[in-house]
Amino acid sequence: MKIALVSPYDYPFPGGVTEHISHLYRCFREDGHQVRILAPSSQRDVEAQQPEVFRLGKTIIPVPANQSIARLTLSLTLSRRVKQILATEQFDVVHIHEPLVPALPLTVLRESKTVNVATFHVARDSYFGYLYAKPLLKQFMRKVHSRIAVSAAAREFVGQYFPGDYHIIPNGIDVEAYTRPKDTAGDGKINILFVGRLEKRKGLMYLLRALPYVKYHFPTVRLIVIGAFEEEQIEEYRDYVREAGMTDVVFKGFVSQEEKIRYYQSADVFCSPAIGRESQGVVLLEAMAAGVPVIASALDGYRTVVRHEHDGLLVPPADETALAVGLCRLLSDDALRKRLAEAGLAKAHAYSWRKVSRHILALYDETITQARKAGEVGEAGEPSRLSGAALRDARRQREAHQSALYNRDSWPAGAPSSTKRGALPSVSLPPSPEPASPPTA
Repeated sequence: MKIALVSPYDYPFPGGVTEHISHLYRCFREDGHQVRILAPSSQRDVEAQQPEVFRLGKTIIPVPANQSIARLTLSLTLSRRVKQILATEQFDVVHIHEPLVPALPLTVLRESKTVNVATFHVARDSYFGYLYAKPLLKQFMRKVHSRIAVSAAAREFVGQYFPGDYHIIPNGIDVEAYTRPKDTAGDGKINILFVGRLEKRKGLMYLLRALPYVKYHFPTVRLIVIGAFEEEQIEEYRDYVREAGMTDVVFKGFVSQEEKIRYYQSADVFCSPAIGRESQGVVLLEAMAAGVPVIASALDGYRTVVRHEHDGLLVPPADETALAVGLCRLLSDDALRKRLAEAGLAKAHAYSWRKVSRHILALYDETITQARKAGEVGEAGEPSRLSGAALRDARRQREAHQSALYNRDSWPAGAPSSTKRGALPSVSLPPSPEPASPPTA
């Protein structure tokens, strides 16, 4: 099968969609398919370094979006080259990620004459752009043969503007890379790990505010912060750390994949205190795969991954008090950490990129078959080379995942009903001599 993977974002600049596409590219190629990546890029030699990449858009513009920064091309002169590439390559499937983001995905969707599959990654409450551009965007959505959302939260967001049948197929992780044996040598510190960009929605400031309370009860605690951020982005957080008199806060910035895995392996607890707009939570799965107990905010996107009290702990977002209590509870209970880590590791295996890619290949085959029957595409497309049994198995697993594993309401028996939506049980800080003035290390 000949597959096009289309991204609106600067490739290969680090980001969730870029990583998703890169892993699908690898898995599809390993299965014997021909795969091309169509994306804008600020890297001048990207086509020389990666011959399977078509660089469509050279000028990258950072655009504020979803409390983050999206690195896009807004070029309106892409049509000619897009047409040429599609005519020459004759793809069996064009898989467009974030198909309604300008400008490349919309251009590809307009010009494509083959089977189009779209994946929606973003989760948020509402978006005025979709609301006001809906009459125009509906024309593009009519060209999409199958729709994928990476989580129930992402499906609910896009579905309120463009109702339809959305298959939930999540982001995956490279489970094997994270589950290798740990290096047990350490320096006696208790490591809390944060991984992410330094954006407000990632909630690092709430973790920093919680840290003095945690450190009062566990003096050897150390917070390690890694992610794709620049020096100037750290200053606000470093200033806060200095003014609060905190020690043992380490800002590492961007690290290689190999280094990131080592940090997970050396962590005692992984914490993601995001305050909103998280579609799924790949970092949670990475921590689970590394055998690290997880504590995270009770966001809809995170609830598709973490089952409260079963394979992680969830606390109310934007609440440093609840976060401090949860961290203290984890650090004081060895049996709880072990139980959550074991359950998390079992959960992570369901999200391997090999399984995720097979679900998507099965959907490609179903979509091609349906489009042919409807007379919407010709007979030129090749099958995915999965056996009939493998296709049926992938189909069954995908259906089971949609009905249970990736359903945000799939909670363990006995979970408090108040935890299933917005409200979580109220909490109070562990006692300390001066609760009104957090102790500093």
